[in-house]
Amino acid sequence: MRKINVGLVGFGLSGKVFHAPFLHTHPFLHLHSVVERNHEHSKEQYPYVQVVKDYQALLNNVEIELVVITVPNEYHYTMARDALLANKHVVVEKPFTVTSSEAKELDILAKKQKKVISVYHNRRWDGDFLTVQKVLKEKLLGEVVEYEVHFDRFRNYFKENAWREKDVPGSGILYDLGSHLIDQAQVLFGMPNSVYADLRTQREGGKAIDSFDLHLDYGRLKVTLKAGMLVREAGPRIQIHGTNGSFVKYGLDPQEEHLRNGMLPSNQTYGMEDENRWGIINSDIRGLHVNGRIETIQGNYLDYYQNIVESIINRQEPLVTATQAGNTIYLIEKAIESASEKKKIQLV
Repeated sequence: MRKINVGLVGFGLSGKVFHAPFLHTHPFLHLHSVVERNHEHSKEQYPYVQVVKDYQALLNNVEIELVVITVPNEYHYTMARDALLANKHVVVEKPFTVTSSEAKELDILAKKQKKVISVYHNRRWDGDFLTVQKVLKEKLLGEVVEYEVHFDRFRNYFKENAWREKDVPGSGILYDLGSHLIDQAQVLFGMPNSVYADLRTQREGGKAIDSFDLHLDYGRLKVTLKAGMLVREAGPRIQIHGTNGSFVKYGLDPQEEHLRNGMLPSNQTYGMEDENRWGIINSDIRGLHVNGRIETIQGNYLDYYQNIVESIINRQEPLVTATQAGNTIYLIEKAIESASEKKKIQLV
């Protein structure tokens, strides 16, 4: 299999921590160029890369097949559009776009250009989510009636010059962390019947949403997605209740911590979770009462890029499609509408 040359746009936290290690490690991807307007930090870590100061110069390079966009959310649409028009395959950091109409336009354009476009919903490859998928597929809890997931953090101050905390399009925790939780719920259960949301700015002086409580109705199944920036003592990250029992889990997937500490995904212990953070199951399973821990499946975001490689080489649709990512943005829009009007928004 041939190597695919990649141009990475941006080398902030997202580009440096969540993309470059995988582009560097994957045997059929080559981190060819990085767009850094004011620095050359990428070259310090990856001496072989070409640092490009101008995005258009990257697009003009015929050697580059895949463009990975890790810039502030408000620029996702225009930069992805320009990359597609330059006949590049595209990976966009989540959230896909600011509006669902922009997402639809990119989906249509990618099909017209016969190019792969995907959104980096890497947390489909979190170990806890892979484990949840297995628990539900095997019906270990019976019929699921309630699914609640939190993505809580604690930071009671604002980062200097952090665009996610400013009053700009696509800022705030709903677009940032909410897009992950909505995407995961969509993978498990599809699109909901209705949306109800409570969105707040809890930190004094804040200019963007930093807390959300989102309810998705699926008939008998109730889905609750929550996140906040003022949760110093975290409760369960995942709670799932069914007609036969429950699954409860604490703690975030370890991959982000591993990446921030410089561990490469080629390390055998990458993505492995400590036993004390494994989920707890209490359920009746095929005539037996089971009460104990379930070992967390080892997660690896490299599998996302493996799928991108296969999609480009085999000219097939990726696992994370533009349609799915666009639906996530649509649900974010409906959550904002719900919070503004203080009512449930019916979707079907």
